Amino acid sequence: MDIIPKEMRAVVLTGLGGPEMLSYRENVPVPRPGPGEVLIRVHAAGINNTDINTRTGWYSKGDRNAQDASWSGNALRFPRIQGADVCGEIAAVGPGVPHSRIGERILIEPSLREAGGRDLAAPWYFGSECDGGFAEYTVVASRHAHAVRSPLSSVELGSFPCSYSTAENMLARSGVEEGDRVLITGASGGVGSAAIQLAKARGAHVVAATSPAKSDALRSLGADETIGRDVDSIAALGRHSIDAVVDLVAGPAWPVLLDVLRPGGRYAVSGAIAGPLVELDVRTLYLKDLSLFGCTVLDPEIFGNLVSYIEARRIAPLVARVFPLEEIAAAQATFETKEHVGKIVLAIADST
Repeated sequence: MDIIPKEMRAVVLTGLGGPEMLSYRENVPVPRPGPGEVLIRVHAAGINNTDINTRTGWYSKGDRNAQDASWSGNALRFPRIQGADVCGEIAAVGPGVPHSRIGERILIEPSLREAGGRDLAAPWYFGSECDGGFAEYTVVASRHAHAVRSPLSSVELGSFPCSYSTAENMLARSGVEEGDRVLITGASGGVGSAAIQLAKARGAHVVAATSPAKSDALRSLGADETIGRDVDSIAALGRHSIDAVVDLVAGPAWPVLLDVLRPGGRYAVSGAIAGPLVELDVRTLYLKDLSLFGCTVLDPEIFGNLVSYIEARRIAPLVARVFPLEEIAAAQATFETKEHVGKIVLAIADST
């Protein structure tokens, strides 16, 4: 059995602000698993929008202070280890967890319903309300550490949890099924590229909104059509031509997304990279009998379904670049250029 060290390498968020608030340290105490928890030796951790949004205070509806700047709208506590996307192995278990779990390779479900040995009144997000995976070790409730059996590398597996579970949740909430025409905005990012694969797995016809330079890459993932993200979607697709919209962008062009939906269409949103404030003509909503879904907390079956897709090889990883843990600032800077397709992942353990 490997000896668990007392200290570890980790990236610590010390407050709200720019990348200067990310402190790489080599003397952070290794956490210990409590009742119902497992200690994870982290192999790889993906970069997400939520990491940067949390660091900059983007979630705050006020003056971007720490009082409502977390994923849940509660005050952040510093220092905080971020990182929602984790692939690793169970290194130790707390009371009540079978020792047979030690050595399992796992993916962490980022939407937490249990922490610290108790059920949560409101779900937490891994790496926001509690410490996450930008470290050599992390702790999570055993129920949120899902065993995965796959020949993929840990870096490849680390590209799945947050983006793919978010995409699957959006598709499930909006009831996407075989034969539906689905428009996906922000389609080249981690969630968007995941949504393409997962919508195709459901038998949908996928229209991906992206930049022309990324069109071929998204078609290779399974997109049936691509449209420029700055084009007139009504002219390109026609009114009432889309059954479901999976939106990660929002912003000034948002009203068109409801215009292209057919009567009875469904709209799911889990991002607002073009801006969070939009203009809604309520008549469009009720005269077309549209359904709108805000998607954050994962439905209980979502992550288990995702793991089964991975094990059955129904979806494939899409890793754009890999950085070491200590280069997290460069990794996030690369992420923010939005010039990549897929995921940027931090390789943390030597075994990746």
